[in-house]
Amino acid sequence: MPLQSSSPGRVAGIDYGTVRIGIAVSDPDRSIASPLENYTRGGPEADARRFRRLVEEEGITLFVVGLPVHLDGRESEKSQEARQFADWLAEQTGVPVELFDERFTSSQAEQWLQEAGLTSRRRKQRRDMLAAQILLAAYLESGQSARGEPGSLDD
Repeated sequence: MPLQSSSPGRVAGIDYGTVRIGIAVSDPDRSIASPLENYTRGGPEADARRFRRLVEEEGITLFVVGLPVHLDGRESEKSQEARQFADWLAEQTGVPVELFDERFTSSQAEQWLQEAGLTSRRRKQRRDMLAAQILLAAYLESGQSARGEPGSLDD
């Protein structure tokens, strides 16, 4: 799996889940992250079609998949699932994929949605794509997309 993309273009942040996947995208200059959607998974073929279409429609040149790790940095079973998904995504789309530490993105998204006064149902509808936006913003702010350096977990 390629670790960097030297190609200019938009980055898609992925908050991986077994049922839903949160998706956020950057602007072409890779300076702003915006939530795009919560994708409800539909099986390998449907998922592959969705992500290939995302590459075409949004001009995605790099995916950043959140890697869930414990507070002490150890990986979990979910980490391995995210790694397998990242490999699958690169294979299906032909687009490079980087893994990036996603600690606290879902809890931060939930906190922001609660502070906004949204109902539990509305929070659930927005949580995953907001977590993807938080992940992508952190990745962009780290400067790794501009420098072509590996994600924070690759050291």
